[in-house]
Parts: sequence; structure tokens; C-alpha cells
Amino acid sequence: MIRTVEATVDEKGVVRLLEEVQLTKIHRALVTILEEPAFSYETTLLSESALGEDWNRPEEDAAWSHLQPAAL
Repeated sequence: MIRTVEATVDEKGVVRLLEEVQLTKIHRALVTILEEPAFSYETTLLSESALGEDWNRPEEDAAWSHLQPAAL
């Protein structure tokens, strides 16, 4: 199973995971260096699908309906 874990990499190349990871053996890993700042346009694009699933529901439409202009 592939798992993504957020990390930081310092100027010397030392990788520090931002959460604890429990492994039973050695695993290979890939490190992708992201541009600063930590929150970027790419983060927004990657989040769009997940947020769309949560926001595009009838319950959300009802909760925010009072902010919609009245139908003519």
C-alpha cells in the first residue's frame, strides 16, 4: 500500500516526517521537494476533488441557501 506522509527537508537534505510512522521492515520511499510556501496553488488543485465531494451535497446547499439571491 502506498502512503503519503508530509515532511520537511532542511538545507542539508535531512528529512523529518511530520507524523509518526510505524513500519515492520525497511521500505523504499520517494521524496518530492515542493516549492515554498507550504500552501500553494498545487495544494489547492490537489484538494479540489476531496473538497468537492464534501461541499457538493444537498445538505451543504441547504445550509448556505440563505446566502443565495432570491429566484426571479
